[in-house]
Amino acid sequence: MQYGHGASTAEVALILVDARKGLLEQTRRHTYIAWLLGIRQMVVTVNKMDLVNFDQGVFSHIRDQFIDCTTSFINGVTLNFVPVSALEGDNVVQLSARMPWYRGPSLLTLLEELPLERQHKSFAFRFPIQNVIRPNQDFRGYAGQIASGIVRPGQGVIALPSLQRASVQEIHLYTRSLKEAFSPMSVVLSLSDHIDLGRGEMLVDPERMPMISKRVIVSLIWMSQKPLLANSPYLVKHTTQVLCGSVTAVRSKLDLNSFDTIPTNALNFNEVGIVELETHKPLFWDPYALNRSTGSLIIIDPRDNNTVGAGLILEPPTEGASSKNEAKFAEAGSDRQHQGITVWFTGLSGSGKTTISNSVYTELVAHGYRVEILDGDDLRKQLNSDLGFSKQDRDENIRRIGFVAQLLTRNGVVALVSAISPYRAIRDEVRCRIGGFLEIYVNAPLTVCEQRDPKGLYRKARAGELPGFTGIDDPYEPPLAPEVQCETDKESLKICTDKVVSAVLALRPLARSNQ
Repeated sequence: MQYGHGASTAEVALILVDARKGLLEQTRRHTYIAWLLGIRQMVVTVNKMDLVNFDQGVFSHIRDQFIDCTTSFINGVTLNFVPVSALEGDNVVQLSARMPWYRGPSLLTLLEELPLERQHKSFAFRFPIQNVIRPNQDFRGYAGQIASGIVRPGQGVIALPSLQRASVQEIHLYTRSLKEAFSPMSVVLSLSDHIDLGRGEMLVDPERMPMISKRVIVSLIWMSQKPLLANSPYLVKHTTQVLCGSVTAVRSKLDLNSFDTIPTNALNFNEVGIVELETHKPLFWDPYALNRSTGSLIIIDPRDNNTVGAGLILEPPTEGASSKNEAKFAEAGSDRQHQGITVWFTGLSGSGKTTISNSVYTELVAHGYRVEILDGDDLRKQLNSDLGFSKQDRDENIRRIGFVAQLLTRNGVVALVSAISPYRAIRDEVRCRIGGFLEIYVNAPLTVCEQRDPKGLYRKARAGELPGFTGIDDPYEPPLAPEVQCETDKESLKICTDKVVSAVLALRPLARSNQ
């Protein structure tokens, strides 16, 4: 059984049990996860009956044991038990003469005859935007898969997060116009009014809005050999948007022997627990019990892009818990000894941002600070590999980097960010979000940067191979009032390093490591 989109959209779970071994821990885990995913029909297939001489007693014992161990949580589930031997197909396609005591249908017949109850049409309309279609200036369409509900021309919708209202003008399916569409169809919608939407945004039913929040309670299945630790930075994939996020608290985990929940502060490989998740931008969600599409998410490790967790959204944090959590961070912010800072190096490619950042890193570590380097090029390859170079994508790139820097900063780390970050508005947005922030303008004339050109990017841009390159055919907006300016065509590396280190010491004199 796979944890993920396939399992979350399934109507029936097929649980395989080895007749020789009986119920194992993984059998209980898979059964619980299937129930957690909302699957309410399960077929327990007891395989390898040939290796136990087709003994009815073995089958009956496993059936009774399965029912006993799952009674505590498996309410509302229809259970079917089939003894099979896959080696020669006994009871798989046709009933076997070697198990005359079994009176039920073969496995294939049972699967074909099980009734399916699909409810995707009945729930409120949800349409996450996958892509914007602009074949010409006269047409703007929004492509995606309908997550739930039905949509018809003339139907009113609300765009999230802008909350702008419009109505559906046409529904397109390739060359056809449809009178209605429903989940899980993939279509293109055009609206009566122009709304600037992008990937990750959502059109929804104005009468039945989803929840909108940055913090949620999630039932999380952890799938990484590395344990989940609170406040580690991850990526969160929810519908069509990818956000920066972190688990701010691990509340409990499941004991697979008793199916009781036990307190914990971490999750290990294959464990299931309840966690509090926070993202840098709002999620548009419904509880998983109501909507499997908008109620599910996956957790991705930004270092290797591996999926490490699958989550089912349960509810928002209670007010008490939220207030307590916010108060905890406010208290941490008032304690200067544990407060970090983000040092943001901005400037043209080739101006010397990375060189100065590396030098500052060495000096601050020598002073006893906890320091991390966030290099824009590295993060482009790992954290932000799904982004292009449009203004919208460049802004999102900076938001994600800023969120990671914020997580480091609030945990007492000096985060050294080296990124071109050409647009002033998004830099100011990140500054406001983080609080403890130093903007370092690494200033070198364009001619000097082109002469250096350590990566050959300017040469490619001049040749037309890199359209939209900052400084050539896309503007760079210098800071209006940076805390530090390093003129690398006039000042030595040591002078630039000393200026930045002095600014850090002045702003955070006690932000040192306890090591």
